[in-house]
Amino acid sequence: MKLSLEGIKDRSAYEAAGIRLPSYDVGSLQKHTIENPRWVHFGIGNIFRIFIGSTADDLIAAGLIDHGITCAETFDFEVVDKIYKPYDNLALCVTMHGDGSTDKRVIGSLGEAVAARKDDPAAYARLKEIFSDPGLQMVSYTITEKGYALRSAAGEYFGFVQEDLEKGPGPANSAVSLTTSLLYERYLAGKGKLALVSMDNVSHNGEKLASAVFEIAEAWKEKGFVPQEFVDWIKDEKEITFSWTMIDKITPRPSESVRDMLEEAGMEDMDIVITDKRTYIAPFVNAEGPQYLVVEDSFPNGRPPFEKAGIYMTDRETVNASERMKVTVCLNPLHTALAPYGCVLGYEKFADVMKDSEMQLLVNQVGPVEGMAVVKDPGILSPQAFIDECINVRFPNEYIPDTPQRIAVDTSQMVGIRFGETIKEYVKRDGNASVLKGIPLAITGWLRYLLAVDEDGNPFELSPDPMNDELQEMLKDVKIGDPESVGGALRPILSNANIFGSDLYEAGIGELIETMFKEEIASFGGVRETIRKYLG
Repeated sequence: MKLSLEGIKDRSAYEAAGIRLPSYDVGSLQKHTIENPRWVHFGIGNIFRIFIGSTADDLIAAGLIDHGITCAETFDFEVVDKIYKPYDNLALCVTMHGDGSTDKRVIGSLGEAVAARKDDPAAYARLKEIFSDPGLQMVSYTITEKGYALRSAAGEYFGFVQEDLEKGPGPANSAVSLTTSLLYERYLAGKGKLALVSMDNVSHNGEKLASAVFEIAEAWKEKGFVPQEFVDWIKDEKEITFSWTMIDKITPRPSESVRDMLEEAGMEDMDIVITDKRTYIAPFVNAEGPQYLVVEDSFPNGRPPFEKAGIYMTDRETVNASERMKVTVCLNPLHTALAPYGCVLGYEKFADVMKDSEMQLLVNQVGPVEGMAVVKDPGILSPQAFIDECINVRFPNEYIPDTPQRIAVDTSQMVGIRFGETIKEYVKRDGNASVLKGIPLAITGWLRYLLAVDEDGNPFELSPDPMNDELQEMLKDVKIGDPESVGGALRPILSNANIFGSDLYEAGIGELIETMFKEEIASFGGVRETIRKYLG
């Protein structure tokens, strides 16, 4: 069986393999989408296909919308060339349940794919045509947190952004510059209303997108590329909106075991692709079943009936409360507490980390005890039910091929929100956070991880993180088996409010973390002993 418009005509073969096919004519839908664009999405990787794409597929199948999604890629063009075009924009979505069963479906909602190469005039012309269409209702994004960044840590524009600023509207390097260019095309074509919706797992994602777009537009205005009226137009919430969202669905890299399963069922050409930009992608996507999307309902030109596909449509305050619940208490802090320790303890599968007795002590202290004490209930989701599902259903799912190494990526960029916000709440409530034990142990585990030696004395490679080199330099003299080698190495890290959101010594836990760290490095095996000492 081939994943193609021609291949899915053999419905009996797909049905025999347990793979559900679209109930509608995909070819006709693709044609209609091209002729009547209503929804564009930037960043067309794994979570987009299995979550956003499947949501659109459900709405199409139910007769609630008659169009698919225009898929645009601004970063890794191999995704279009190797995953979209060869498979006629179809995707095979595999949901993996904790009992080992799977749900398999082909989605046909990805109506068109555009590789937005800066040097491809045809690609820009097509996007210009789409953005000039008055019927376009929304543009959504999963471009990762880095996709919204315009400046380096030193405060200077990245070179590719500076190039966009100097050149003005037109084909661009970054998704944000391209968005601003296309908004200008829409302005020139009649000022059609539009919703821009970041669906990235980023705090205040809509605000970050708006801020970046406004900065590009202001810079172009100063250089004479666009008029003040354009800047005023994109800032007018009656015309252009930047909805906030909270998204959650664990979507690991494509698994070789899933590929093998599909091939055994008769699927052809299911190879996993690793692009030159290190994107791991395949014609299929594998992910867990639970998923959550909370969206600020601000769509000046109309929208699909998302609420009929299980999406929570609400106000900005509720979105923010939902996001804070997930990111600061119920999910992300648990991931960030467990992943570095999982690497140090030698685990390669995240589900196995959850079976570790010391890790169970830690995760239950960080979330259900310390985090839940200060969490704000968003009203539409139960924090208790959410965290129970994470700990008892989602994280232990051994069929999700997730790894602590993947989750540990960019930890330095995340600890400030994932632990820092809870620390601030304790300081606000009690004057300090000295009552905490689990969160200090989680931070200690990250510092221990940065030594890049596991508990058996074997070196391992750190996951990518922009601060790895700087932090490892600070810890270069620390030796396992010699607690005194720590000296004052931790103070510049733990006092860095840019990392943690506050000075942890002023918060009352800096010295405790130093003590815990010395105990963890006192010997190989010190990690487990230290966790049991404080939590056992």
